[in-house]
Amino acid sequence: MTSFTPNEMMTIAASRALKNDDVCFVGIGAPSAACNVARLTHAPDITLIYESGTIGTAPDVLPLSIGDGELCDTAVTTVSVPEMFRYWLQGGRISIGFLGAAQLDKFGNINTTVIGDYAHPKTRLPGGGGAPEIATSSREVYITMAQSKRGMVEKIDFYTSFGHGDGGDHRKRLGIDTAGPTLLITDLAIWKPDPETKEFTVVSLHPGATREMVQETCGWTVKFSPALEETPAPSELELATLRNLKVRTDAAHKRGAAAAKRGSKDG
Repeated sequence: MTSFTPNEMMTIAASRALKNDDVCFVGIGAPSAACNVARLTHAPDITLIYESGTIGTAPDVLPLSIGDGELCDTAVTTVSVPEMFRYWLQGGRISIGFLGAAQLDKFGNINTTVIGDYAHPKTRLPGGGGAPEIATSSREVYITMAQSKRGMVEKIDFYTSFGHGDGGDHRKRLGIDTAGPTLLITDLAIWKPDPETKEFTVVSLHPGATREMVQETCGWTVKFSPALEETPAPSELELATLRNLKVRTDAAHKRGAAAAKRGSKDG
């Protein structure tokens, strides 16, 4: 078996959750890597949409941001941001919203705004961007993040993107009629919400991961499914696709940085 890293396992496990007919609103970073691995392997017809308005994009390298020219260059079309949100997202046309998180609680609520008190934060984070709307308007939400007690907390410091709130039917009571977070993929495990409580429960451990490792890197008391499974290891194709994508991305970004440096000297 070819060796692989926990982050590679996380990305590939996340990519497998996507289907060929999905219309996916993609976040930058790990979600983008997972979605593009899916596009390059088992889901060639998946529609990838980025917040900047690019629809049906097929980047050869992973974008640095939603404004990366690679997205527009490879998109079927590009629409205005208001059209993207009002017609596509809030119009119910997105099947999967794929998000990352700086802080996450057991009900899938996400914080990407501040660590600590909002008025006097320890750390100011990038903010939500379009993630709050993605979290409520996508039919389902998938979340991917590496596990740590700092990131997976009992109570998030700020509600940036609403998951299942306090659990149970909280979304429904607020008039939110989409499913919310239905899948969490970390570098150690796959989690799904309990049908009743909506608390994330571990349903599959990645190869080499243990219950103890999952609990040691999580800030709440973890629940495990009685039918706990082991995530299939990455295939040669999946690993090669992910690694080649990252090699192309690194090379492209180095060329871009070198060109920018030359330009600053010329100026």
